[in-house]
Amino acid sequence: MEKRELICIGCPLGCPVTVTMEEGQVVKVEGNTCKRGDDYARKEVTNPTRIVTSTVTVEGGKDVTVSVKTRSDVPKGKIFECVKSLKGIVVKAPVHIGDVIVANAADTGVDMIATSNVYEK
Repeated sequence: MEKRELICIGCPLGCPVTVTMEEGQVVKVEGNTCKRGDDYARKEVTNPTRIVTSTVTVEGGKDVTVSVKTRSDVPKGKIFECVKSLKGIVVKAPVHIGDVIVANAADTGVDMIATSNVYEK
């Protein structure tokens, strides 16, 4: 049996969680105080994913950059490819929350979207 120690990021409590695995399968999760902790721990040891955040340049806007993020989580191993997909991207103002900045970032099936509004000068 293998045991993995994690700090849960499913909610602000940050519970220390112990995951017991056998032959690559989760058999027990201990230490979490809510269901989100159990869900997070199981996913983190079998298929870790993350939300990717960054910024891109805005042309003709009141702000020179706009914040962006992946619409949903992506495999942890694709983080740097998602960031690279933003290299050289320049968008024209106006930009609205939810606008797709890069479709299917790094072939993940997940779009990079704007997370703030940038209005024209």
